[in-house]
Amino acid sequence: MSDVLRPQDRLPFSAIVDRPPLHLPEGVRLVVWPVVNIEEWDISRPMPRMVSPPPGGQAPVPDVPKRPMAAPYFVVLGTIEPRKNHWLLLHVWRELVGLLGPDAPHLVVIGQRGWECENVVDMLERCSALHGHVHEVGRCSDAQLAAYLAHAQALLFPSFTEGYGMPLAEALMAGVPVIASDLPVFGEFAADVPQWGSPLEGVGWLRAVMAYTDSQHPERLAQLDRLRAWRAPTWGDHFEVVEDFLERLT
Repeated sequence: MSDVLRPQDRLPFSAIVDRPPLHLPEGVRLVVWPVVNIEEWDISRPMPRMVSPPPGGQAPVPDVPKRPMAAPYFVVLGTIEPRKNHWLLLHVWRELVGLLGPDAPHLVVIGQRGWECENVVDMLERCSALHGHVHEVGRCSDAQLAAYLAHAQALLFPSFTEGYGMPLAEALMAGVPVIASDLPVFGEFAADVPQWGSPLEGVGWLRAVMAYTDSQHPERLAQLDRLRAWRAPTWGDHFEVVEDFLERLT
């Protein structure tokens, strides 16, 4: 693979604002250039507390935080924007409240309002059936997020498209069940652990949420069993895929 620039053959770094044009060594056709955050870390001290884990890292929060609400609830995590499909969940919850009344589970919407989400915002603010059962949390600390996630009946992830799906990885690493869209990218690391559904099929999501509201429902317990056997992806797994990809290019 003489025509591939290896990680050890690093190019000099400079800030983007003053970086000169990139000139690749002769014959190189592809550069994999990861962008990372660099910070000082004393390796003799414990890793900092985190909610978003690196591949193969430990569970986001080792201790179990205090439950944020007594009633059963679900979490959807991410900026409110069309591709996240909050619209579907709000219609599901309106139906749930109509069917179950005060016994309906709660939905915690964690994430800031984004773009082209006027229909979702309008429903959050104007739909009286959702008031008291749907809670919008625009900002929360890492500790608050960990608490919401740790005690949820499940993470809901009905996206139409995703680049990776970090909330799904966070939930699985925290031992929390997931109900998610059947996107191929999710299957690359989550395998058969989550309960999959179409992002267009509201009836299926309604049925799944009603099932997972019962902590002892067979479907939820079955996912917890699958989750115990799941292995989080590691950096070694990631670079095996990258190496295989580079090999196939030559």
